[in-house]
Amino acid sequence: MSARGEIGAAAGGQLRVTLTGSVHGQLRNIAASVRGLGLRRRHQSVVVADTAQNRGMIRTACHLLRVEQHKHASE
Repeated sequence: MSARGEIGAAAGGQLRVTLTGSVHGQLRNIAASVRGLGLRRRHQSVVVADTAQNRGMIRTACHLLRVEQHKHASE
């Protein structure tokens, strides 16, 4: 799945975001969006809330990210 809106927005859901590319040489706003999501290194994954703000940061850096619906451990 990609970050370009193929994942339906779930109310109160969470997204697993993985950095697949390097931010080196990217524009400052792209690097800032990646850092704002809590990502520092390639292949690092974080779970973030499915909010409009986070989706905006994901959209900015979509060419560097892999996005998936987060599966809860209790399910």
